[in-house]
Amino acid sequence: MIEYDQFRQEISELSENINDLRQALYIERSKDEISEMENRAQEPDFWAAPEKAQQVQTKMKHLQKKVDTFEALRREVDDLSVLCSLGEEADDAQIAEEISALLIKIRSDYEKIRLATLFTGEYDSSNAILTLHAGAGGTEAQDWAEMLYRMYTRWAEKHDFEVKLLDYLDGEEAGLKSCSFMLIGENAYGYMRSEMGVHRLVRISPFDSSGRRHTSFASLEVMPEIDDSINIDIRQEDLRVDTYRSSGAGGQHVNKTESAIRLTHIPTGVVVSCQTERSQIQNRETAMNMLKSKLFALARAAHMDKIEDLKGNQMDIAWGSQIRSYVFCPYTMVKDHRTGYETGAIQDVMDGDLDGFITAFLSGLKNEK
Repeated sequence: MIEYDQFRQEISELSENINDLRQALYIERSKDEISEMENRAQEPDFWAAPEKAQQVQTKMKHLQKKVDTFEALRREVDDLSVLCSLGEEADDAQIAEEISALLIKIRSDYEKIRLATLFTGEYDSSNAILTLHAGAGGTEAQDWAEMLYRMYTRWAEKHDFEVKLLDYLDGEEAGLKSCSFMLIGENAYGYMRSEMGVHRLVRISPFDSSGRRHTSFASLEVMPEIDDSINIDIRQEDLRVDTYRSSGAGGQHVNKTESAIRLTHIPTGVVVSCQTERSQIQNRETAMNMLKSKLFALARAAHMDKIEDLKGNQMDIAWGSQIRSYVFCPYTMVKDHRTGYETGAIQDVMDGDLDGFITAFLSGLKNEK
């Protein structure tokens, strides 16, 4: 019976935490927003602006998932309380084992949902623009950059974020030199800002016939997509526009016309490019949005000293500046040097299991406040 007393105490604590979570996640407000968006989706002119309609549907999907996940967790705790009463009456050791296993699962589910309460940054709810650059090291670094691109797209798929490829520059023999892509969905930037910086790989090189161990570097830049409510004035005379033929992972339309766009903001030297839309006009529009996001970050940094919040520390893509190390040999480990969080399940990480690193980073930020 002492064991069941402990179970009841733990279930009671979980119930209290979940009630607090309801408030922190604004569950009731989210239900109201979902209802409003459902009504809007029924309006005859809803699809007159397809992009905005898609954004509404994406937001509605994420809100509904948040509500459904929370309600499922609440039901799990209620069912566990009932099971505890049954087990206590029967004094059944098998039910006690089942409760113990369920408590572990529910605590894990609770921690995953609690992550959403850590998004307190001004731009956390925005879409995220990610840009990967291979560091020095030729094919090794370019292959590593492509591995990271796969890792982030896998993470996005698992969390129901839409991935939109913006620009892709192939590596010379394998991998990629650079690529830009957008994660579309609620809190995309909130999640991904923890990934900004230099990522270091240690492995036996598949490109070295001698089978030697190599160290490679790649950097990830993460920016929030700014919305139409923020006005960024870019003078035409400050802009250099280059067109070129698309290449890389852009589908059937690439390589046929000079539809790719590269924009250079002359006063700041900021360069962005886009090649994956179907027309030069679309590529230019997307590139302009990317440029505005970068210039907005620089403007805020100049006046409000917030560049670390928006863009991350500007570091060399080299030894000593990494935020995280991925070691395949002589042992397997992924370690974040900012938080100390590490795991030996390196293949899971490369398949997109990043939640432990993200939670550790965001929890650390919250504790600093």
